[in-house]
Amino acid sequence: MAPSNLSAATLLVSLTTQQAQMTATLRRYVECESPSQTPAALEAVAALVAADFAELGGKVKLHKSKTYGPALEIAFRGARRKPRLLLLGHMDTVYPLGTLARMPWTDKGGKLAGPGTFDMKAGIVQALFALRALRQRGELPCNLTLLLVPDEEIGSPFSQPITERTAKKADAVLVIEPAAGEDGACKTSRKGVARYTLRVHGIAAHSGLDFARGASAIVEAAHQVLELSALSHAKEGLTVNAGVIAGGTRPNVVAGLAEATFDVRFNKASQAARVERAMRKVKPKDKRCTLEVTGGVERGCFERTAATARLYKVAARVARDLGFPLGEAAVGGASDGNLTSSMGIPTLDGLGGVGDGAHAPHEFVFAHELPRRAAVLAGLIAELAK
Repeated sequence: MAPSNLSAATLLVSLTTQQAQMTATLRRYVECESPSQTPAALEAVAALVAADFAELGGKVKLHKSKTYGPALEIAFRGARRKPRLLLLGHMDTVYPLGTLARMPWTDKGGKLAGPGTFDMKAGIVQALFALRALRQRGELPCNLTLLLVPDEEIGSPFSQPITERTAKKADAVLVIEPAAGEDGACKTSRKGVARYTLRVHGIAAHSGLDFARGASAIVEAAHQVLELSALSHAKEGLTVNAGVIAGGTRPNVVAGLAEATFDVRFNKASQAARVERAMRKVKPKDKRCTLEVTGGVERGCFERTAATARLYKVAARVARDLGFPLGEAAVGGASDGNLTSSMGIPTLDGLGGVGDGAHAPHEFVFAHELPRRAAVLAGLIAELAK
């Protein structure tokens, strides 16, 4: 499982003795708030994380942006050139600055809570201690790059090209996003995501004096929402959700403008293509209205390929050697693992923290899982390098 001079039992015992250190490191990261759209805060957490990983001999590179925080890339040279592994995650959270005041760091009965504990600062801590455990035996077993982006929670508008360029050099991608469920399953498939905005231009008119001269954008939007929502086939994993709708100005005015925003989730590229065709072919029921559609696929689906299944089987064997089971799950949410999987690169997700409450006030991770998950990650890297 682990390097030849580091047995599974020794690895786990060693990391378990460091649980207090892992908890303290997680607290430092969590109390350095890092909202997606606050570049200065992301610069601060990137500096904190970079300093910790640099101690392991990694070469630090910051990808900077005028609009977003920096993406943090840390490259480690290993004993072997191949395989080349990419550890992928993000530093940003969904919580605005000041959230700590009402959602402070707590440690209650082994549940570590605070903004970003589960999604996904625990994953960063586990990666740090996993690499530290491997470095204790000398060189890392293979070349490895850690990439932590600043904008995953808002769709990775800045970092997507960076992730794709970095992933092209990798033979496999290990995503340190949170595990699925409190039993800590890996994620071997994720739905893809598309977003569309339908804008309806009608004819505004006084609803009492000139009702017939008006063409209601709201009524037209309602027709379109019903028709497009009917594309959903939940049993097949395809959902089309009109999550936001707005329009009109006053109750006594026939609405001249309305807008609906759709969130689309899909299991297969063919499902995304079906929705795309429908969106581009929309026709108004009221010919006096005009329609415009913007948007499209943001992240392709992360399908459970044979290569992903092989990665999972190795991880499950490592966990079994460590004395506990490691399940797998398919989830509806997307991550940057969707980007790398869509590129055809073997990708395994959900190697991060074990807990619950992503994006919610009760977000937490289990403290006792920190060393176990770090041991799985270290063992997986060692196995893949053989």
